[in-house]
Amino acid sequence: MTTQALIEQHIEINPKIMMGKPVIKNTRITIELILEKLALGESFEAILDEHPRLEKEHIYAALAFAAFSLRGEILISTAA
Repeated sequence: MTTQALIEQHIEINPKIMMGKPVIKNTRITIELILEKLALGESFEAILDEHPRLEKEHIYAALAFAAFSLRGEILISTAA
């Protein structure tokens, strides 16, 4: 699976959910929250324990989204 496919499979941007912030699909868990937790040194396991709806691939998708966003190469469809 490519990083772009990982992002498209797990992340959505919908103006009706969390004010249009990128989130893990079918949740209100923002990419920002996941990245902040990682930046503060929380382990994958701690994040997954705290948010049972998350899977390890979701965290990888959040990291991929951040990397692609910084490159300015991210293409993700938004909800209508």
